Amino acid sequence: MNLIKGIDDRNGGYDNTKGRVLKSIDSDGTISKNWKERRTMVKPIMKDIFFLGQKSEEAIRADLQVGKDLEDTLEANREGCVGMAANMIGIKKRVIIVNMGLVDLVMFNPVLLKADTPYEAEEGCLSLVGVRKTTRYQNIEVEYTDKNWNKKRIKLSGWYAQICQHELDHLDGIII
Repeated sequence: MNLIKGIDDRNGGYDNTKGRVLKSIDSDGTISKNWKERRTMVKPIMKDIFFLGQKSEEAIRADLQVGKDLEDTLEANREGCVGMAANMIGIKKRVIIVNMGLVDLVMFNPVLLKADTPYEAEEGCLSLVGVRKTTRYQNIEVEYTDKNWNKKRIKLSGWYAQICQHELDHLDGIII
């Protein structure tokens, strides 16, 4: 650890004081010529109800980093979290991540197209204390843009549908 500026040379030059990657290390141990400055990947969880209650703005291709931040923040909170929306990390963009068992699926600008078979559920949230009752749908269909900026559609049911609906609510400022 380089204590002058808080740069940890063992992890690719991560600047612990400013949340930036200062250099990128290639597999051969040399500094990459194509490195880009990046923000901190693991973000603190937003708990401000006023902020969480606001609708999110459409994501653009330049927001791909938000998806990476969600991936790393979900991984850091894996023990108590199965999905996240960008507003949970302080970014008011239409980006969510849903744990699909073996993989995490990042969705940009997701839109609920279809929903059927309503049921009552109790849910918790990293941004809030306790659990709350809500209505969810057993089966849903969602259209979204993937990390390669391609339009996709996915049908979800059961637990994965419930996670996705919770995160979609976040994007619309609905706090559960």
